[in-house]
Amino acid sequence: MKPRHVGITAPLGFQAAGIHCGIKKPDLLDLALCLSDASGPIAGVFTKNRVVAAPVLLDRQHLRSRRGRAIIVNSGNANACTGEQGLVAAKAMARAVAEQLSLPVHQVFVGSTGVIGRVLPIDRITAAVPTLIARLSIPGGDQAAQAILTTDLRPKTVARRAKIGGCAVTIGGMAKGSGMIHPNMATMLAYLTTDAAIAPAALQSALKSAADQSFNCITVDGDTSTNDTVLCLANGLAKNRSIQQGTKPFREFERLLTDAAQELALMICRDGEGVTKVVAIRVHEAATTAAAKRVADTIATSNLVKTALFGEDANWGRVMAAIGRSGVAIDPAQITVRFDDIVMVRRGVGMGPEAEQKIARVFKQKEFTITVQLGQGHAHAHMWTTDLSYDYVRINASYRS
Repeated sequence: MKPRHVGITAPLGFQAAGIHCGIKKPDLLDLALCLSDASGPIAGVFTKNRVVAAPVLLDRQHLRSRRGRAIIVNSGNANACTGEQGLVAAKAMARAVAEQLSLPVHQVFVGSTGVIGRVLPIDRITAAVPTLIARLSIPGGDQAAQAILTTDLRPKTVARRAKIGGCAVTIGGMAKGSGMIHPNMATMLAYLTTDAAIAPAALQSALKSAADQSFNCITVDGDTSTNDTVLCLANGLAKNRSIQQGTKPFREFERLLTDAAQELALMICRDGEGVTKVVAIRVHEAATTAAAKRVADTIATSNLVKTALFGEDANWGRVMAAIGRSGVAIDPAQITVRFDDIVMVRRGVGMGPEAEQKIARVFKQKEFTITVQLGQGHAHAHMWTTDLSYDYVRINASYRS
């Protein structure tokens, strides 16, 4: 089943828009709005950084009602480290939308992304809200996806549809992210919509699980932003029987949401600052899931591994060294390492020059998989990482200019 549109307006009953309001240069969109025809359950997961931007503080407050209708997002300014003034501005963003659309203000959610520490030009945003609302449409999802970008090279949108409980259910989404990408969420924003009828607790559970398997499994540079937010808004217009936790429809919805989230997460990796390669790290046969995650994270965040990926240097010893320093109790004699389907390490010992020549060819690919078998149990985990290039340094050395 093909969705009617790709992006945040793919599900029934959603419109969106993106315009220029004066935060960024005149030819760049910098303000987005997504609106549902009906209010419904909303779920959210946020940054674990203890320096938290004003929009995150406000969204956490609004999330207590578990009902949402609209999401407004600006780019070009993070509204972070701006004190009480920043929170006043975030509330003004929500209030401007609520008043224009006659909505309860707690049903309007806010997002910001861009440079930290600058005062948000809230007057420009509130003055632009009537135009933003007037531009709402289904195709407007494309402009909304463009309007939330910062250093991204391209917009990131997704749509998935499946039959759940005999009804066609659609999930749409958009995301931004290119740098400051690391688990606990990878500056990253992602907004998902669905026309599914679903209980609020079920939606929150599904979103947390989906985020843990997607946005919390990617790393570009090891930095976690002050603004990271993932929201999922449902409106029930698919007319399915309300999805409840612990049921078959819930498991089907969770899989669909995870699939959409993983696609957006991989788009973020592929569009990472200076990125030329995206590599899946898969750890199997760990004693515990926590141990598997620890090993995967250590490999994925190793600067030596990441620079080897960029240089196409098949230095498999860096992967072994990362496993050894992960803090997990391992037995080197039980470890097997594969690059795609080529075994380079068996029982902790390298397979020699012939195998090294084969994996050298793998390292020239834009995407491949490193698989580690620890030989200790049945737990597993995965992450996606990227290379670390000259361009990453160049982009971030001059970000504010």
